Amino acid sequence: MSETNRGATVWLTGLPSAGKTTIARALADRLVEAGRRVEVLDGDEIREFLSAGLGFSREDRHTNVRRIGFVAELLASHGVTVLVPVIAPYADSREAVRKHHDAAGTRYLEVHVATPVEVCSERDVKGLYAKQASGELTGLTGVDDPYEAPEAPELRIETHRQSVTESAAALHALLAERGLA
Repeated sequence: MSETNRGATVWLTGLPSAGKTTIARALADRLVEAGRRVEVLDGDEIREFLSAGLGFSREDRHTNVRRIGFVAELLASHGVTVLVPVIAPYADSREAVRKHHDAAGTRYLEVHVATPVEVCSERDVKGLYAKQASGELTGLTGVDDPYEAPEAPELRIETHRQSVTESAAALHALLAERGLA
């Protein structure tokens, strides 16, 4: 498979309401316009269909990430650029997915959507922060449940300092630099 037809998994990790899915969808549009095969594996959709029944314990979160990683690797091995906007709060879970990709010879890029919890709480796209503040919800990643930010991602995007368009462009530039756009 030529380098330009190679697939890859691009994992966008970050807190809830950080902008992961918004950036992934904006980038997907750019890539499709350029003739690339693209799939977005949104965390909420995966939870509903592929990981129904899993809770939010550390073990269940690890299982969810491994399942998503498997599907992403499978698609990427067939030339699809797979954008994965999924929190994946634990570094060891993300590292397991990276190692699986490496063993299969499939490209894996980790992108940290590094939005401060205060900004995410203001955005509160799904109302999770409000529910946590009112006591209706516990175990919110980055608030009362851990989030282990990547130490050395291939790219760090600060959505509180740049627009969606700028964020998607930065990620597109990374893919182009790696021969994946």
